[in-house]
This record gives sequence, C-alpha cells and structure tokens, in this order.
Amino acid sequence: MRLVKQFLAVAAVALVGSQCIAAVEGNFLLTLVIGVLTAVLSVVVYRWVVRRTERREPTELAQDGRGGKLGRGSLIGLAMFAAVIANIAFVGGYHVEGWGSPTGALGLLGVMAAAAVTEELLFRGVLFRIVEERTGTWIALALTGVVFGAMHLVNPDASLWGATAIAIEAGFMLAACYAATRNLWVPIGLHFGWNFAAGGIFSVVVSGNGESKGLLDASTSGPVALSGGAFGPEGSLYAVLAGVVLTVVFLWLAKRRGHIVPRRRRTAQAPGRRTAQAPATVTVTR
Repeated sequence: MRLVKQFLAVAAVALVGSQCIAAVEGNFLLTLVIGVLTAVLSVVVYRWVVRRTERREPTELAQDGRGGKLGRGSLIGLAMFAAVIANIAFVGGYHVEGWGSPTGALGLLGVMAAAAVTEELLFRGVLFRIVEERTGTWIALALTGVVFGAMHLVNPDASLWGATAIAIEAGFMLAACYAATRNLWVPIGLHFGWNFAAGGIFSVVVSGNGESKGLLDASTSGPVALSGGAFGPEGSLYAVLAGVVLTVVFLWLAKRRGHIVPRRRRTAQAPGRRTAQAPATVTVTR
C-alpha cells in the first residue's frame, strides 16, 4: 500500500500542475512559475508521504549537496543530447534557420522542471525503489523501464518504436543512474538537462509532444532511424546508443560501489503448508 499511497500523492501534484500549465498556455512567465512551483511542491509531498508511510527520513532526497548533484546531472543530460544533435546534424538531419524564442525557452524551463521532478519521483523514487526491494536491481530496472516507455505511448505523435527507444535510453538509463548514486537529485538533473536541451535549446520535438519553441529556430529531416521522425530525436538510433552507453556506465558504477540489490530469496514457509516432521522415536524401558 505504501507504493500506491506514495504514487498517488505525487501523481496528484503532477496532474494539478500539468492542468494549470495547460490553462496558461502562451504565457511564458506563468508557465515558468507554475512549473517551478509544481517541481518544488512534488518534492515536499514526496518527502511527507515517505515519512508517513515508511517512518523514515527520505535520504534519497537529502538536502546536503543537492545543488551540486542537480548540476552534475543537468550537465550530463545537456552533453548527452548535444552529442545526439551533433550526430544528426553531421548527416544533414538537423537544420538551424536562426534564433528562436527566448521567452518560449523560459516557459519550457518551467515545463521541463515540473516534468523531470515529478517523473523521477514517480518512476525512480517510488516504483523503482520499492520494486527493487522485492525483485532486486535487474528485474526492477527492466520492469520500470518498460512501464516508463509505455507511458509515452499516449503522446500525440507517439509510436511503438518511440516508446521502445524511451524505455531503453531513459527508463533503463535513469534507473541505472539512481542505482549508481542512490539519490534522486542526479537523475532529476539528468532528466531535466536532456529535456530542456531538446525543447528549450535545440527546439526539436520532445517525446512526440509536437514542435518546441526554444532558443533556436530549427527543424529535423531525413530517415526516421537517424532523425527520430515525428517522435523527435529521442526516437533516433543515436539517442538509443547514447542511452545504452550511459546505462552501462551507471550500472558499472553501481556494481563497483556495491549498490546492486540481489533478488530476494523466499525463505518463509508458504501459508497453509506444513513441513515434514521426522518420525517420533519411542524409548522402551525395561
């Protein structure tokens, strides 16, 4: 039940925040403010519900060093997506026409902050963390990664391949990042850096959600395998390869640091079953 309670608590904040952002669409300042408030409130609610349901301090959101962890994660995400765009541009699939919209980028800053924080709390903070306790790191990574990818099938320009790509390059990679660091700040930063680079800087489609108006006025073209097509560069083979590389690196770090959780062995006796007893010995006295 703690999984359900934690998930619903954070999901409620995410839902209200997304509805408010949709209601002020076109107003970059309100979008920025509401997005940041949604991100902050979701952290507050997560910490509160974890204390209530688990009777512990949520060390995965410890305040010490959070700025540095967010910064490192954001730089990794920015660099990762910049490398993807550079490869697409090298084969002629990314075109810059000029400068885009600074105000649009500010609005996307709020949107991407809300998305990164709420999704990481839901999928890594709640689902992956609790499932991992029962099934171990490997099964939890596979299960939650697939769920994360499937969630993107509801996006307007979604495709089965796009959802599969997201599962590999983001679902697996972000879970591996959490396993390696055992905190949520780094994957939150990574998720934000990746998304903001896509929409807020390079102005490409993010996860099949339509065109973005960021700092650059740009477009993509070419084979879907290289450009990602209507789903955006996240559906390109370059993005999948980048995600796989980082997943391997994070899992190597997790193993080196002793953070891999083994699968729990069933030791308790199943209800309703009795263990065989040794025959009683009879002592005869003379």
